[in-house]
Amino acid sequence: MTKPEARRIWLRAQRLDAQAPFGSGPEATRLATEHLGYVQIDTINVIERSHHHILFTRIPDYRRADLHQAQSVDKSVFEFWTHALSYVPTRDFRFFLRAMKNDWRRHGWFGEVKPGDSRKVLRRLRDDGALTIRDIDDDVLVDKDHPWASRKPSKRTLQLAFHQGKVTISQRSGMLKTYELTDRHFGWERPPRAATEREILAYRLDRGLRSQGIVSLDSLCHLDARSKPGMRDLIEARHRRKELVPVAIDGMEKAAHWARPEDLEVAGGAEEAPVHILSPFDPLTIQRKRLQLFFDYEHRFEAYVPRARRVFGYFALPVLVGDEIVAAIDLKTDRERRKLLVQNWTWVGKGAARRHKKAIDEALHRFERFQLAD
Repeated sequence: MTKPEARRIWLRAQRLDAQAPFGSGPEATRLATEHLGYVQIDTINVIERSHHHILFTRIPDYRRADLHQAQSVDKSVFEFWTHALSYVPTRDFRFFLRAMKNDWRRHGWFGEVKPGDSRKVLRRLRDDGALTIRDIDDDVLVDKDHPWASRKPSKRTLQLAFHQGKVTISQRSGMLKTYELTDRHFGWERPPRAATEREILAYRLDRGLRSQGIVSLDSLCHLDARSKPGMRDLIEARHRRKELVPVAIDGMEKAAHWARPEDLEVAGGAEEAPVHILSPFDPLTIQRKRLQLFFDYEHRFEAYVPRARRVFGYFALPVLVGDEIVAAIDLKTDRERRKLLVQNWTWVGKGAARRHKKAIDEALHRFERFQLAD
């Protein structure tokens, strides 16, 4: 198939080809997270943080309170690591239990947590209920050993307990986390049964097929090369059962792709091409190599690039019009003056991109209203 056909299948899988694919209200937040499989969390707040931004992109009347309700009231999503810290559907919890048991051991700095400190913090949670790091005021402060560390040893203790699945984040206020015992938060007398390695691979393959439409080993095993042999075997088994078919995409012959036969019906372009101001952490944009293969667009995330070497700007956002990325706009929300500031606007892609200026301006006004909403 052609690249535009492949793009449309991916966009349909990402639900970026419809106006309000998940409906509205708090239930839409659960449905969007379950469909995508994860919504990445990030701390940069030059504009609204990425998790809210990603949900707004697919839920036009999204409110920040909807995510709070999903996490803290309905408990239909929880926080854990996928390729990065993310909101994940609670229905998928058992697929992360093996990582909670084993993966934290690869983080050497957790070895500095003393068993007595862990017992102390967990006992305080059991006795006093949920807490934030600000509630712990009896720590003996230490020097930071890296920029994101805390001077409170209890912070590292809570992080270890989180990675082990003993505690979960029951709510957020901005980026301030409230920690709670996992079983108590979810009301579990017994936790879910941990998935097997084979079940985890199948889960990740199904998640990729649902949210990507057309998949590759790289897209399924993003930042996890160790899982590629097992994933390859699973793909080949499904291919033999005719549940998956290989897909050849013009100009991408060196990269092997697969899809379910029923997902390969290529939809025509929408009568009115939807416009999306995308987060650099959106599931469509986070895999830069795949983004470039499908869209012929190389995104530059320049927040950590020296100012003199920036091309797009500190926090540039790709602009999707229909099935093309036509611009990258560096935005900043001035919350005191209640304005969305355009720091830099770079046209990319085809030379006719400027014909989209009016539609992009309208999308920017919608995005500004979202940015400044309470």
